[in-house]
Amino acid sequence: MIRFVLYLLVLAAVLYCFFWAIDRRASARGPEPTRTAPPRGPLGPDDDEGFLRDLDRRRTRGDRPEPPGDS
Repeated sequence: MIRFVLYLLVLAAVLYCFFWAIDRRASARGPEPTRTAPPRGPLGPDDDEGFLRDLDRRRTRGDRPEPPGDS
């Protein structure tokens, strides 16, 4: 009976050390990014590189933007 308890204690200690090492290794890499939040895009037109590139191209060519509603 005492051997069984000692085996359980040794097994518990080994498992504790194993999971402690895994947790320590994961925390050394830093926090994991949250997967629920969508990636953040530009917040406004002045943050969007594609919009600014198109605006500059239109400005240099002299194009006027089409008024909304006329398709």
